[in-house]
Amino acid sequence: MKRAALVIVLVLLSLNVAASPTGAAGSRVNGSGSTYVALAMQQWVADAQTQGLQVNYLPTGSPDGLTSFGSGLIDFAGTEAEFSALAGSSSGGTAGDGRGYQYVPDVAGAIAVMYNVDDKSGRKVDYLHLSMRTVARIFTGEISRWSDPAISADNKGLELPDQPITVVYRGGQSGTTALFYDFVANVAPDVYNPWVRRNSLPTDVRIIQLDTVPGFAPKTYALSGSDQIAQFVANDSGKWSIAYDEFGYAKVYNAPAAWIQNVSGNWVQPYAQNISAALETATLRPDLSQELSGVYSSANPEAYPISAYSYMVTMCARAGDRPTCKGPYPNAGTAETLSTWLRYIACEGQVNMARIGYSPLPPNLSQEIANSIARMRGTPPEALNADNCANPRFRGSLGAGAASPVDPLANVPSLGGPAAAGNVTEGGGATSDGAAAASDAETASEQASRSAAVGQRRAVGGGSKTWRASDPVAYTRPTISTPAPWAFVAFVALVVVPLVFAGPILRRRRRSDGGSDQAA
Repeated sequence: MKRAALVIVLVLLSLNVAASPTGAAGSRVNGSGSTYVALAMQQWVADAQTQGLQVNYLPTGSPDGLTSFGSGLIDFAGTEAEFSALAGSSSGGTAGDGRGYQYVPDVAGAIAVMYNVDDKSGRKVDYLHLSMRTVARIFTGEISRWSDPAISADNKGLELPDQPITVVYRGGQSGTTALFYDFVANVAPDVYNPWVRRNSLPTDVRIIQLDTVPGFAPKTYALSGSDQIAQFVANDSGKWSIAYDEFGYAKVYNAPAAWIQNVSGNWVQPYAQNISAALETATLRPDLSQELSGVYSSANPEAYPISAYSYMVTMCARAGDRPTCKGPYPNAGTAETLSTWLRYIACEGQVNMARIGYSPLPPNLSQEIANSIARMRGTPPEALNADNCANPRFRGSLGAGAASPVDPLANVPSLGGPAAAGNVTEGGGATSDGAAAASDAETASEQASRSAAVGQRRAVGGGSKTWRASDPVAYTRPTISTPAPWAFVAFVALVVVPLVFAGPILRRRRRSDGGSDQAA
């Protein structure tokens, strides 16, 4: 059944091809996979088609993209997970071994912690602060109510309503899930490891699926893609929910993204400047897959700790620096189209990434795209530089939309004394014992200060525009939605079923026509 679904995906991709100008070089190429990178892919695909390149991409999830690529059903995959993360592949071969593959970094991104919560006065909270440890405890079910003292401590003593937290997660296998829970495992191993054991989750590879243990938190809700998650959290139906999702979707649907406390003690959001700062300490393995423990523990004051690269996966000729390469594409036209498109992604394709929730690649990784093109075609790599590559990073810039807004709680006094602000621990989290109410013995001046803090907080959360000049730049392109199951059913009903019944009908008609002729 799964293989049949993959075949239908491929057919659907082939139907969604823009006509290319006569004489356009290369063949049509089809890809699928990551929803994390889908907003960037949308721009890259649209631009490719205006240039006469026949490129299609369907966001089905990273593991599905890897499986489809390994099976030869698509020409390239988008992913944040590696082949080793697929079920059953933690030892021995992987799904891509028969065909050969290379990882090609294509953009930097980050996972936002989106939420939908009101304060006790019914005002929408759009300034929520969460330490890394608090995030880990929420998404493992250890914190299950919005009134928890740890959340209050992270927000300078703010007390939220005593409502249960709905943890929204990605249904099915997901590279975003793999990235997010890798972060949890690194920043709070004392929380993560017992949780894994309780839920019989894998310990030798990153977690890519939570459907087998829907009770991993007291109240959970599964959705099938990044687009659906952001829509749900942003709307009234998602009240009291929290989710992990690529930051670009927070921009598309205007879903609040939490301020996360990094190791330096600063509170940051996933804008390009913060993604770029965090990824300075990412380690790339020889095959260019990423090791992110240095990102989670980055001491850079601007670092957003849940940042990562996304990859494309392509075939490649045998090469000494990539033992996973097994040979070039059999169709030279496929390699031609992918080479032209990848060259665009490395340079012009990075220009607007900050606007839509990502961060452009650093120069060394744009150069790695050029190296990957050479590896795919068996030619010497092009040397990229500021003169021949439009990637703003070659000029010391991240592009428009890269700057983070000012922390709205930076100058708001604590409501519960110094401890309420949350003390940073070695694990990057905040202590949960700092949310005690103000002492009954507080002086009149302390009471006045406390009242002023409450008023200032309400101004921040209730509509003040003083800190919103740097809000996310609006993303005006239409979104890519993960295909719903009914799409496949409709496809079968409209295309396959008529083909099945057409044969018998035509045969009966021929017999009928033949009989009429004989009678005549």
